[in-house]
Amino acid sequence: MATAYVLINCELGSEEAVISELKSIEGVAEVHGTFGAYDILAKVKSDKVEALRETITWKIRKIPKIRSTLTLMGIEGQE
Repeated sequence: MATAYVLINCELGSEEAVISELKSIEGVAEVHGTFGAYDILAKVKSDKVEALRETITWKIRKIPKIRSTLTLMGIEGQE
């Protein structure tokens, strides 16, 4: 199974709305608000890397009020 962690910056005050929308996306396994350089951390899982990429590119990154993302791909076998 492919896993990615998406670090998200969003517009000030929109964190709860973005978190709510992230939770409704298929493949998003966990969502956490964070302190620090990023506002939200999302864990995304899929059976195939291509499906994972599509979820991040076409669903997560298109959410209104998201300003930027940084994706970290997990290494299979090192979980």
